[in-house]
Amino acid sequence: MTKVVRWTPVNPVSLMNEFDRLFERPYARTASEWNVALDVAETEDSYLVEATIPGINVEDLEITLEDDVLMLKGEIKRDEEVEDAKYHLRERRFGSFSRSIRFPMAVNGDAVEATYTNGILSLNVPKAEAVKPKRITISAN
Repeated sequence: MTKVVRWTPVNPVSLMNEFDRLFERPYARTASEWNVALDVAETEDSYLVEATIPGINVEDLEITLEDDVLMLKGEIKRDEEVEDAKYHLRERRFGSFSRSIRFPMAVNGDAVEATYTNGILSLNVPKAEAVKPKRITISAN
């Protein structure tokens, strides 16, 4: 016996959203490529970006800022495998990574401050002076 199921047409808007999302995904990555998780916060004067990247040498990390797009690139070297060892679990990440974010307004690339402490990369990206809110004083007669 055949089961009768009501057909509901697909909402064209959600179908287009899914189609758009397909192209937003990065190309297929190899096993040694991965993304870095970021926290991005905004204050009145700047953006604060934090990335958790344990195990990387600062020399293997590249940070660029061009046209208000911040790019993080780097590579974590794979540890030497121990011969005669049988691994039961290998979850640590290694290989190259890259991550970029576009700021919604102009930033001052010359004043960016970056620190790396205990596996956390912290960036302070000041907003450009032209986009900061200006307080206008009112004179009373």
